[in-house]
Amino acid sequence: MNIAAQIANNIRGVYFGGNWTVSNMKEHLASVNFTQATTQVFGFNTIATLLFHSNYYIEAAMQVLNGLPLTSSDKFSFTHPPLHSEADWQNMLEKSWEQAEQFAKLVEQLPDSQLFEDFSDKKYGSYFRNLQGIIEHTHYHLGQIVLIKKIILQESEK
Repeated sequence: MNIAAQIANNIRGVYFGGNWTVSNMKEHLASVNFTQATTQVFGFNTIATLLFHSNYYIEAAMQVLNGLPLTSSDKFSFTHPPLHSEADWQNMLEKSWEQAEQFAKLVEQLPDSQLFEDFSDKKYGSYFRNLQGIIEHTHYHLGQIVLIKKIILQESEK
């Protein structure tokens, strides 16, 4: 297996399972409903906001992988369209799963030699750094999602 294929495997792992942490977005979010996804606790970001934030960087990287310029900005990474219903939440989930798989497929197509070239601009470092960073970033926010979900569930039992 080449390096790009392994990175794609790790992307799928954090989103769909099969990673060494035995923890993934799809499994943890499967039982989260609209109300839980949009509930803010202790001033933390909501589950929906964290999912959007994680996927924001996947969408940005996909632009570059599709030969487009990098146009994203960190200042917009927590600003998602409003969610008004369970259908909106389910649509956000579906979009997330579709983007994660599309992203993994694009990464698989990269020649390993490109992984060590500059990603969009020298200031961003290599493709490898950015792709691996997105995986680590997603794991980080997955941990937050799991904790927020536990807090919400405990509060609802009171």
